[in-house]
Amino acid sequence: MTALLPKTEKSITMRSVRFAPNSSQRKSRNSDYPQHPIMSSVSESHRFISITRELEPHSELHGRVIRVLERLPEEVLLDFLNDHRFRITIDNYTPGQGWTLFMPTPGPIGFGTRCVVLRLKLSHCDEAFAFYVIAHEFAHAFLRNGPWGDITDVEQAADALAATWGFSRP
Repeated sequence: MTALLPKTEKSITMRSVRFAPNSSQRKSRNSDYPQHPIMSSVSESHRFISITRELEPHSELHGRVIRVLERLPEEVLLDFLNDHRFRITIDNYTPGQGWTLFMPTPGPIGFGTRCVVLRLKLSHCDEAFAFYVIAHEFAHAFLRNGPWGDITDVEQAADALAATWGFSRP
């Protein structure tokens, strides 16, 4: 869902962006998508540098994101690490101005951007809640904001998948 706010002279402001195919249009997760080389030679402690770089100035949030990533299944991690469209960024809301998020224009169905936008509030809230929200947003990215199995509501699907990873809604 995309929430557009008033245009500025140089950009369109947005709250959240998820571009995804519906279940009948979704392609195989492991084929038909541009791939990054797998970072198999990188030590485990540095495995997520490429996707968490934007979070480094926010050490508490960065640490929480790393702890969630470390608990995700290998299939999910490889999906994120091998897809140049996957990105994690900070919500840059400014009171009175809104949000600004620059990203590539969506391509054909299934080839849009896969951007997870996190709020800095996740640095200071209850840890279990922060882990849940982060995992829920990762679930959206993995599912390409689509259904999961028989669960067709995308919010319920993300909640259910995150719960299988050990991150239930507190």
